[in-house]
Amino acid sequence: MPDKSPQAAELISIPALLARNARKYGAQPAYREKEFGIWQCWTWIEAAEEIRALALGFLALGVEKGDYVAVIGRNRPALYWSMVAAQKVGAIPVPLYQDASAEEMAYVLEHCGARFAVCGDQEQVDKVIEVQETVHGIEHLLYLDPRGLRKYDHSRLHAMREVMTEGRAAQGRLEGELKAREAALGYDDTCVMLYTSGTTGKPKGVVLSNRNIIETSKASSEFDRLRAGDEVLAYLPMAWVGDFIFSIGQAYWNGFCVNCPESPETMYENLHEIAPTYFFAPPRYFEERLTILMIRMEDASRFKRWLFHTCLNFAKRVGPKILDGEPVSAWDRVRYRIGDILVYGPVRSRIGMSRVRVGYTAGEAIGPEIFEFYRALGVNLKQLYGQTEASVFITQQPDNEVRADTVGVPSPGVELRIAESGEVFYRSPGVFVEYYKNPDSTASTKDPDGWVATGDAGFIEESSGHLRIIDRAKDVGKMADGSLFAPKYVENKLKFYPNILEAVVFGSGRDKCCAFINIDLTAVGNWAERNNIAYGSYQELAQHPQVYAMVQEHVEEVNAGIAEDEMLSGCQIHRFLILHKELDADDGELTRTRKVRRGLIAEKYDDLVTALYDGSGEIYTETEVTYEDGRKGKIRATLEIRDVAVVGADEPKMAAE
Repeated sequence: MPDKSPQAAELISIPALLARNARKYGAQPAYREKEFGIWQCWTWIEAAEEIRALALGFLALGVEKGDYVAVIGRNRPALYWSMVAAQKVGAIPVPLYQDASAEEMAYVLEHCGARFAVCGDQEQVDKVIEVQETVHGIEHLLYLDPRGLRKYDHSRLHAMREVMTEGRAAQGRLEGELKAREAALGYDDTCVMLYTSGTTGKPKGVVLSNRNIIETSKASSEFDRLRAGDEVLAYLPMAWVGDFIFSIGQAYWNGFCVNCPESPETMYENLHEIAPTYFFAPPRYFEERLTILMIRMEDASRFKRWLFHTCLNFAKRVGPKILDGEPVSAWDRVRYRIGDILVYGPVRSRIGMSRVRVGYTAGEAIGPEIFEFYRALGVNLKQLYGQTEASVFITQQPDNEVRADTVGVPSPGVELRIAESGEVFYRSPGVFVEYYKNPDSTASTKDPDGWVATGDAGFIEESSGHLRIIDRAKDVGKMADGSLFAPKYVENKLKFYPNILEAVVFGSGRDKCCAFINIDLTAVGNWAERNNIAYGSYQELAQHPQVYAMVQEHVEEVNAGIAEDEMLSGCQIHRFLILHKELDADDGELTRTRKVRRGLIAEKYDDLVTALYDGSGEIYTETEVTYEDGRKGKIRATLEIRDVAVVGADEPKMAAE
């Protein structure tokens, strides 16, 4: 069982938890990484030794207390070690998104004033070198993977292994300094700085203390009874607060093992091999896995399809009840057990969830049918609601109180209140210290009493105490007739369909709502193949008449659902178009966590928005795009605009009326 006293002197920092784990769980696995097809393993004792050597190496390089150390790369044990090693010497780790452009990295590196950068490979080293024309604070770069770097100037470029070797060699000289710095770490000292996604402007540096991370990790771990024997797969961006909590905060508090996939491309295979007991993924992940499964079932034999759908229909009725401990007849339990042997168990194993004891999703609303599917299989999938500023956890769904339409009850230690405007506020031990170098934003987000404005509108159900989120508070507006406009609510309903990847709804201050749609190339591409529809590109498939008809059907189904909600019935979509390109973070249309930059999209595609509202049947457009290698280009297309049936209207309203 985890320790119960985080205020104890030995448990007031991540390095202190590391020392405790080396003593208590010494021979148990702390990290695994698949490399060259083989799983490598480090125990807690071995991980502590690697981190100590790197911390000594940092001291040898001149890392000072209070320095900022940028960490850039995919999930690898050595990069997690670099963050803890930085903490041991009193420095502050600043993980960056590995898929960020050099320009995006330049802002963060300059803003935090990083003197050191730890890079995973040549690609990340090249980005940092590129931005040094404008960012002059970087004094030393460390790299993990040496491939491609042999002929670089190594006067300020160091292999991480060599730094660790130098650290071990300097142990006699620097051990006393290292112990002194680690002993000086306080509960309210900075643990990490994480940058927000920047949906409406430049990213902000969120300063989180040891108290924030440890108290949140303790409370959330006790909520779900996490333990040292749990396993997680660390595949989410290291710059995201969720990964920091799961892979460092909770991992170090409980002493469980963090598994790093061989590469992003092998993540699904590695998930299947590890079969974690504790798992988080955004809703889109669960949607994609379900889509792939259903596509495969279409190619299965008639008997297998019959068996799958028969068992699944039964599981939807019984599975969630068994998970929630509700009464189920003995005969139904026997039937479910048979189905588990024949269908549910093999499916869970195939998607890497055969051992998931606690599974979470967050970030967007998840479709009720998707939620129902996984829980029917016996996967304890729940929802949480959180923010970087909260050290993740604001609300969580308790076992036996799991629903698709709420985000749960306040996490332990969290207080909630709803302002008159409908905005959700919270207060907790996890509340961030400040926005770095941004006192105005700090003051506008967190009041003197510690209450933080989430920026989301919602309400707390009186009967259950569960929180329901409606939309982003800044996006909630009024239609021209005064009815409520909540675009995210509508967008989420559209994205419940596997064929729709993204949606952007417009309508604030207008007489009707219209939408941009992005199709999901994988799902629609497979549908096209099954229906003998030939296409050569995303653009060609997106503009195919049958694809438009399918999307129109989805939009009209969403309209029918929205019409049943008296408060939001005015948000029905009257016209839509399918975009000729996928919205992309490299083009600035999405954040690195795939949040829509609504204002930028409206400005960038102003001609398309105008066409949606002026009654046009089609619109020619040219759009600049950024390719993977950084080159710029243009996509030209003529887009169809369709009218949609609206419930409660005699016929689709035209903008020209």
